[in-house]
Amino acid sequence: MQITDTIYALSSGALPAGVAVIRISGSATAAVIGRLCGALPKPRTAALRTIRTRNGEILDSGLVIYFPAPASFTGEDCCELQVHGGRAVVHAILDTLAGFERLRHAEAGEFSRRAFQNGKMDLVEVEGLADLISAETEMQRRLAVEQAGGGQSALYQGWSRRLTHARAMIEAELDFADEDDIPGSVSEMIWADIETLQAEIDAHVDRAGLAEIIRDGLKIVIAGAPNAGKSSLLNALAKRDIAIVTEIAGTTRDVLSVDLSLAGFSVKLFDTAGLRETDELVEREGIRRAREAIGHADLILLLSENPDGFAWEEPIGDNVPVIRVATKIDRSEAHWAPGQADLFLSTKTGDGITDLLEKLKAQLPDLAGRTSLAIPSRKRHVDCLKQARTALARSLAVDGLDIQAEQLRLASDALGRITGRVDVENLLDVIFSEFCIGK
Repeated sequence: MQITDTIYALSSGALPAGVAVIRISGSATAAVIGRLCGALPKPRTAALRTIRTRNGEILDSGLVIYFPAPASFTGEDCCELQVHGGRAVVHAILDTLAGFERLRHAEAGEFSRRAFQNGKMDLVEVEGLADLISAETEMQRRLAVEQAGGGQSALYQGWSRRLTHARAMIEAELDFADEDDIPGSVSEMIWADIETLQAEIDAHVDRAGLAEIIRDGLKIVIAGAPNAGKSSLLNALAKRDIAIVTEIAGTTRDVLSVDLSLAGFSVKLFDTAGLRETDELVEREGIRRAREAIGHADLILLLSENPDGFAWEEPIGDNVPVIRVATKIDRSEAHWAPGQADLFLSTKTGDGITDLLEKLKAQLPDLAGRTSLAIPSRKRHVDCLKQARTALARSLAVDGLDIQAEQLRLASDALGRITGRVDVENLLDVIFSEFCIGK
């Protein structure tokens, strides 16, 4: 990936479309637009132009918007061509661009990578942009907007400034201890703030579980004995036939899943094989996979068609709630007493489905009154924050200003790696590979 090249790509959605956006970025942008469209439009002003080949053949008419450096998304000269979204039109323009010297097709995420390298965005903002593009629920959108807009970066930058001040005070005392205008005791001025900073990072890391639920979804496993109605419930909640349903016990042999949006959150439902002892090889493998899914669940719906079916001996994670659901209550032989289950439902009649959805909503995080979602949303964020927290704890525990200063430097570097200010070159290919070409 040569950042000296001028790059181009289709930046809008799949073709055909009403409008297609072709983006160009690099030092040759102005010259290329001049060859294709004639007079260069005023900066950041949409102008209708006829787009031609280098031989003067008309390709299309469309809007041309020119963004001179550094006031552009990438920080370079940049242009967007808004043309008709037919496949032939777009391919003809891309083929024409390919014929120019110093131009090449952009790689995945290369526009965003140039924005990062030119200081237009930091890594947290870049990752937020990637999440915004892939967001499918309201909460995923809110989390991504907070990151892409710099809200989370501002928090980390504020912490970094406090660390920089603390390190400067220590260095001043070490280097100029004999000067009258240098404070005689650093501890009174900075160590109380370092303790406060450590507590703030601890509280921030504790909210990583919320971000995981927002990004990856609340994992709900439907479990129970064979023929308890697990697959029927999955189909009822998904409102379509996902799983095969029969009266034969052991029909489900594998873990099936479906993604739902509930109260703005992503919810992942897993239908599992009925738990029982069996010698049948395929069913036994399905039961093993069911137990593996149960071990990673955030919530378990334990189903039974009779009051004696709620016996539960499977190991589950700490603090994982289990909701006991009585099924097939429409059958005449069903004799349930109040209190024998947490919920009573029939997928055949629909009774109890609304109550179940309300129960599931109650398990989602309560974000009422929260205006900011500046929370660590990726494992690398959490890892760096934990490194910073550990270094701060060591700085408070050791003696000697020189050793304490080194621990504060390590904490500062850990925070810098989150935003990409320190030693992240090995991460860049991984991060930008998540982007589509043209972004």
